[in-house]
Amino acid sequence: MIFPLADDNSDRASFPIINVTLIAVNVLVFVFLQGMGENLKFTYALSTVPAEISTGADLVTADQTVLVDSIDGPQQITIPGLQKTPVPVYFTLLTSMFMHGGLMHLAGNMWFLWIFGDNIENDMGRFRYVMFYLLSGIIASLAHVLPNMTGPASLMPSLGASGAISGVMGAYLVLHSRRRVTVLVLRMLTEVPGYIAVGVWFLFQIVSSLAGSESGVAYGAHIGGFLAGVILAKPFMIGRQSVRPNTWRSVRYTNRMQ
Repeated sequence: MIFPLADDNSDRASFPIINVTLIAVNVLVFVFLQGMGENLKFTYALSTVPAEISTGADLVTADQTVLVDSIDGPQQITIPGLQKTPVPVYFTLLTSMFMHGGLMHLAGNMWFLWIFGDNIENDMGRFRYVMFYLLSGIIASLAHVLPNMTGPASLMPSLGASGAISGVMGAYLVLHSRRRVTVLVLRMLTEVPGYIAVGVWFLFQIVSSLAGSESGVAYGAHIGGFLAGVILAKPFMIGRQSVRPNTWRSVRYTNRMQ
């Protein structure tokens, strides 16, 4: 697995204010509304629940007490059930996009958005980028909902920006396949073209999905969001100046704010 660290932004025309705003909103929601992940009642009220989306009904379930291992021995903890949703349940396709299950979940998603999102905002323009981001996220959520409308998984809340960010990465593959990306692989720094940096990540999502991973990661949302980004990238570029992929002669590889 390779981990992206930066890409070439030497041709970026303006400060990526929308991308930075999206990152800020995600962080603020996690810190203040989710209570650093501790406010489960808020989180469970506004996450996407497949059974709610498929039926249109707001479901409320009882809290569950489970036994978990800790350094002090087995302990009982209470996991809140599904909470009353203060908005129509279909709005959770949007609200869930701005919440995360933990600090590492948030940090990983925001890092990928920081690396790849500024380029897509620069390509599409600010308004189109917002619409593209939200639409990719909704499609990603539906890609997770459709195969999980029945059974125990139908009552499992899902959340996170990764579906929308997957769409951004799909657009990056289409619009910046040759852009140079600095990555960490096997403890070494190297530079690869965008199609390698993004393609390896997408391949990992497919393999993990087929392997039936029980990590709780919604790989279907990642795949659906990525494919949405690939399909929507060119339509969202209609009327915009053509993007010229960077060549291997590029010499600036920074992702700093300019």
